[in-house]
Amino acid sequence: MRFPLNIPAEAPFDVLGFGTNAVDFLISVPEYPNFGSKVELTSYVRKAGGEIATTMVGLQRLGMRTSYAGRFGDDDAGRFGVKTLEDENIDRGFSKVIPAAETQIAFIVIDDKTGERTVIWKRDEKLRVEKDDVPPAAVQQCRLLHMTPHDTEACIRLAASARELGVPVSVDIDNVFDGIELLLPLVDILIAGSEFPQKFLGVDDPRNALRALESKYSNALLGVTLGATGSLLLCGGEFLQTQGFDVPGGCKDTTGAGDAFRVGLLFGLLQGEPVEQAGRMANAVAALKCRQLGARTALPTREELASFLATA
Repeated sequence: MRFPLNIPAEAPFDVLGFGTNAVDFLISVPEYPNFGSKVELTSYVRKAGGEIATTMVGLQRLGMRTSYAGRFGDDDAGRFGVKTLEDENIDRGFSKVIPAAETQIAFIVIDDKTGERTVIWKRDEKLRVEKDDVPPAAVQQCRLLHMTPHDTEACIRLAASARELGVPVSVDIDNVFDGIELLLPLVDILIAGSEFPQKFLGVDDPRNALRALESKYSNALLGVTLGATGSLLLCGGEFLQTQGFDVPGGCKDTTGAGDAFRVGLLFGLLQGEPVEQAGRMANAVAALKCRQLGARTALPTREELASFLATA
């Protein structure tokens, strides 16, 4: 099955990412602690993360040209986050450093036995982007716009500009934000976390939830990530069940696995792959990411992805 929308063939950037970046403090423990207990950690490390910044890193490693539009604090964490994007050669022309703001951080507890994580995060209100602060002209520079809807009104303005220009809009959503119902009609690729359908629609069954979203918002491609079991996509009225892959060497950390899924999916679509193959790529990138601690650490190169898909 082919993706039903035309993706512009040429632009300075393949993808413009608008949304979150973060600095993650990853704490590994032998097993997740019970309430009120104490546990000795097995390791502790600082890594860069955040949904959109991580997705841009993943796409860049696969050979895409990406630009990140987001906000950093003027603190040590912000300098660390900016440097990680510099190191990946990601364009930051639409990003800003906000004076007296603290960069978004997350403390992430990882169970050594399973690699599953629990995220405790904080975002400074000073990092909020108002609708009049977004650069609509930036959309002219990309083939695809990818966002998280934390600053929903700003996302709506960017998505409306993209719709006028014929640039597909992708949204990474795992929570319900004020005004989200006004954004979703402007979204072409809607990939949600497993808990979003229940939070937003009160529907547990993923197939029923995707049908309801498609009926209400007419998105071209919808999906829900289902952890180790894979994912479910809906395109052109047809469901596509995509299976998960075993993590080479065992799962070390699921932090950023959903971001990695979106990396593979968007990469496949931008390459003109059928939706089925893009879904397979999405699950493969997610599995490869889980090889090491951190949202970005083990994101694969194009060669690693091709080798994994050829042998998996």
